[in-house]
Amino acid sequence: QGPLVESGGGLVQAGGSLRLSCAAAGRIFGDTFSRNVMAWYRQGPGNQRDMVARVSIDGRTMYADSVKGRFTVSRDNAKKTVYLQMDDLKPEDTAVYYCNTHPYFTRYWGQGTQVTVSA
Repeated sequence: QGPLVESGGGLVQAGGSLRLSCAAAGRIFGDTFSRNVMAWYRQGPGNQRDMVARVSIDGRTMYADSVKGRFTVSRDNAKKTVYLQMDDLKPEDTAVYYCNTHPYFTRYWGQGTQVTVSA
């Protein structure tokens, strides 16, 4: 188990919703979680891993154009958890979703959580 553990993926029909969670596990973040910009990334079949959303230490958010208006990223520093609410899902959202800091550190990559959207 790595320092970041993603969960909440699954199979959903187009137009459906999922909520992903990413919890900081272990001691690697210690008390510094709240001082990290956190981001969600995804990697679809045959594609590179791209950032889809990030949330800064003061709660400001940024999104990739492809998910703007459909995805919402948030964080709970007390729980050391980052969330990604995904609405109006599309088949092209099918990917493995990961969380990491922004910019990312290779050693922080976890197993990710699979999201599959059927047409």
